[in-house]
Amino acid sequence: MISAPELADLPGIDHGFFTRNGGVSEGIYQSLNIGLGSDDTRSRVEENRAHVARTFGLEADRLVNPHQHHSADAVTVRTPWKQGEGPRADAMVTDQPDILLGISTTDCGPVLFANPEARVVGAAHAGWRGALTGILESTIEAMVALDAKRSRIIAVLGPTISAAAYEVGSEFVERFTEADEGNGIYFRPNSKADHAMFDLLAYIVDRLEQTGIAHATSLQRCTYSEEETFFSYRRTTHRGEGDYGRQVSAICIRED
Repeated sequence: MISAPELADLPGIDHGFFTRNGGVSEGIYQSLNIGLGSDDTRSRVEENRAHVARTFGLEADRLVNPHQHHSADAVTVRTPWKQGEGPRADAMVTDQPDILLGISTTDCGPVLFANPEARVVGAAHAGWRGALTGILESTIEAMVALDAKRSRIIAVLGPTISAAAYEVGSEFVERFTEADEGNGIYFRPNSKADHAMFDLLAYIVDRLEQTGIAHATSLQRCTYSEEETFFSYRRTTHRGEGDYGRQVSAICIRED
């Protein structure tokens, strides 16, 4: 588990960006695969999820994941739901203690949010589509609805595919520049015609900074290149492997 300094010392808040290591899964899922949607053995996934929860001193049923679908939808969590029965959304916020908000990712950006004074936290799955259509802003608005102060919110982007590994086509570039011509700064050409390299990390952090929150930063860790540490959908695809594991980033409020 990786801890972000910006979140580590916040009173009443626990968090962690988990790696692929420390679990019981085998083969391409080795070893801390928490993906209920993967083809991994279900009992192993459940044990991995229980391990994550135990890291926070919680029972497995306190870890909640939404059904992520690359949207701009954020939900407020008041009570945990059963594993695999979460709402369709790509972000969660809560002001309730000991609910562990978990975002599963491979190459997309997991973002953890906290306003410790208001005792409100959030977690978002920010792939390119969600980031472009407003998942970060939706998460912050949902936190504000719980009386968080925008100017006091801290956000940290966890392990994400880096620009060096994120090749995209010209239609992808056009989608971003049509939304905002200034988005051209997040692309640089590569050797393949009509292709570019996309800096998702910088795009997410810049979007966060534009919201007026207190602080936004990134761990600057690449899921694709750090094979021993992280799962990567794109790396799996390039190798023709049939499936892939998912890592989790999680945050919770602790009881006083």
